[in-house]
Amino acid sequence: MVCMSTSPRSQAVKRDWGHDETGCTVLHIDMDAFYASCEIARHPELKGKPVIIGTGNRAVVSAASYEARAYGINSAMPVASARRKCPQGIYLPVDMAYYRSISRHIFDLIATVTDQIEQVSVDEAYVDVSAALLRWHRPTAIAAWIRQHVSETFNVTCSVGIAANKLIAKLASTNAKPDGMLLVPLARHAEFIRMLPLRSIPGVGPASAERFRRWGVETVAQLATLSENEITQITGSKVHAHGLWLAAQGKDDRRVTPHTPEKSIGNERTFMTDTTDLQEVSNLLRRSSEDVAATLRARGLLARTITTKLRYEDLSYGTKALTLSAPVDSAASIFPTARKLLFALLHMEKTDTELPRPVRLAGVSASGLSPAQSTALQPALDLGFDVETAEDGPDLGVEPQKLRTAEKTLDSIRTRYGKGSVHLGVG
Repeated sequence: MVCMSTSPRSQAVKRDWGHDETGCTVLHIDMDAFYASCEIARHPELKGKPVIIGTGNRAVVSAASYEARAYGINSAMPVASARRKCPQGIYLPVDMAYYRSISRHIFDLIATVTDQIEQVSVDEAYVDVSAALLRWHRPTAIAAWIRQHVSETFNVTCSVGIAANKLIAKLASTNAKPDGMLLVPLARHAEFIRMLPLRSIPGVGPASAERFRRWGVETVAQLATLSENEITQITGSKVHAHGLWLAAQGKDDRRVTPHTPEKSIGNERTFMTDTTDLQEVSNLLRRSSEDVAATLRARGLLARTITTKLRYEDLSYGTKALTLSAPVDSAASIFPTARKLLFALLHMEKTDTELPRPVRLAGVSASGLSPAQSTALQPALDLGFDVETAEDGPDLGVEPQKLRTAEKTLDSIRTRYGKGSVHLGVG
């Protein structure tokens, strides 16, 4: 997981936009260099030093203090490259349990102001303060209180954007960093966003930015000159085009949605060395499938879509997904699908024993989640199938009940003796 923001910023918009707070009831709260800040909070002697979260030559940078960023360190950069840029940096391992604990306490603090919190990551959330204004009167007063108490209580800082919608609030917090607060009055939303580069808009990645560049569009101001039909022609998607057209007007009709349901559950691992060995990659996908299946069962969920992810030696990655005819929660169904997707992703034949290109990381995720208690499962007719001979993976319209039962039994063993204590043979 990477927590460091790389969204484009503009010094020109980091200024006073006025003080009319009417209708500006959405706050976007974003912790500053959160993982690194958490480490500095528990190791104060690191303050002012270049702290990079990520260790090992095979790892990537998850976060970096602002002192480290001055050396050109950014998120997803290989740690080996970061060490060349900043050999004197303090490199620390990721401690997600610690970061999640601090995050939970921070958002518990914010919840004393309002329960309308849509947490989108461990270090970021949208907050609707409309009801809280009866007591606080001004959104900026709430934002100032949150910033002050987060800093005093946890020794980490956060930046807050204040606006009438989620899009402008997020862009405001991004451009307020580090340790800042930025209010964009409703009447100035369009003016504000049109001063930013096109890549600032969430959802505009390198590929779509290149398509717009070929049309001579590199800023939101230039995007605003296009019709919705022209944007559709560029993007090839009416839905995406409509969202971009609204964004260019400074508009966003998404509501703050507390307690957003979990969208996917995944597990991925990095190999010690890049590999083209099919068996080695398959074994990793099997272990990931077991972890995903166990998590689904622990949370009482079923999944309908399985995705296989590969990261290659050049750090590019590819994914491929398959939606099953029946929801699943067992490795006996997830792993064969993941392996089938591996072959499809690399355009391999079933007789191949080597991958066509070296793989650095592989993983499996499950989405299309639904509560197991309220999701009907068809009665099992099969006890499983052979990975090597199945033509269509586990998409048989049934869940192999006996294997599901066996895996549930293994869950209790793993709870007592550890996750790696026992594995179910699949295929």
